[in-house]
Amino acid sequence: MYHVSVAKLAQTVLAYIRKHELLKAGDRVAVAVSGGADSVALLCLLAELRNELGIVTASVHFNHKLRAADSDQDEQFVGELAQRLGLTSLSESGDVAAHAKETHLSVETAARNLRYQYFQRLLRENQFNRIATAHTLDDQAETLLLKLVRGAGTRGLAGIYPKLSVNAGTSIIRPLLNTRRKDIEAYLASIQQSWREDKSNRDLRHSRNRVRHGILPRLERNLNPAVYEALAETADIARAEEDYWSRKVEDILPTIWQKQISGGVLNLKSLADFPLAVQRRVIRGAAESLGVKLEFRQVEEILQTASSSLTGKSMLLPNQWKVSPKKGELHFELQGVNAEPADYEYRLPIPGSIDVPELGSRFESKLIGRNAVQGYNPDHLFDPELLAKELTVRNWRPG
Repeated sequence: MYHVSVAKLAQTVLAYIRKHELLKAGDRVAVAVSGGADSVALLCLLAELRNELGIVTASVHFNHKLRAADSDQDEQFVGELAQRLGLTSLSESGDVAAHAKETHLSVETAARNLRYQYFQRLLRENQFNRIATAHTLDDQAETLLLKLVRGAGTRGLAGIYPKLSVNAGTSIIRPLLNTRRKDIEAYLASIQQSWREDKSNRDLRHSRNRVRHGILPRLERNLNPAVYEALAETADIARAEEDYWSRKVEDILPTIWQKQISGGVLNLKSLADFPLAVQRRVIRGAAESLGVKLEFRQVEEILQTASSSLTGKSMLLPNQWKVSPKKGELHFELQGVNAEPADYEYRLPIPGSIDVPELGSRFESKLIGRNAVQGYNPDHLFDPELLAKELTVRNWRPG
């Protein structure tokens, strides 16, 4: 029984890795391990499969410092597990509560941000070229249901992707995305491997926990015994649809959209020749090229504005953008005399990177050796001894 259950799950995971080309021989893979059942199982499975896959495997842990002694015990548990498996173990900690307060984010979002900043730094520093996270089929079903009730379109319903590119040649992968949580726990029991329980995962104040412990089990009992698989399959379908249409829009957009310094112009006659589904995606793609993210409701209002026979009709968008039809064209323009975007301010860690939606740009900072200085413009270089641990990226302001 032991050999069969272990071998079956390992081969299932191996097949999923190969189907989605998540790993190749020579990859250096850091497994993100919290200490919970899912991540512990992922570390054990990739340690078991490393020779067959031809990969180098290590464990990485981020201590959120949210649960006092329990958080430190999680970190110790992960380190000891990696040592027992003969793997290198890395860890880092961050004050999530302080970060949440400073950035006005929820604790869950702040924790995720700090954790992924750590992962991305490991990739940028070239210590690894893959970060493996332990998202499961259950996580996929929960994510899809949460997005569905919040009104997501096909992009949101695509859910969690098996592979997420970070930089050239690096990515975050999810090898367990086709595996049920109950199968993971059965696997760990069969190899007599313990794991750590996070009490916050039972806190029903969090919407995901209400979905996990209340809504989905009821749907499974009363509507569809295979509801988890059905939701995950829906995500697979939506992901393929989204990938296809994204490539289509990339081809269409340059033919009818002209991006300008402070806005852009969309040809309405050419837009009208396309089906409604394409029109919606083109509108969204045009806005996103300017750093403006639109909700479905806003896209529909823009289409109504574009078809209006009223002259001078316009619509306000986020970040001081305005859209208005003019002589067969749809104009996206910044408001104001100087056409300046609204004030924005972001923290840029060193090293690290941030997206600035107001500019449609990404800023990155990195540490370089003195031998590499000649490859850079002097205006791009700062003395790290004179800088704080974070830089501030913001718009120009008087004074």
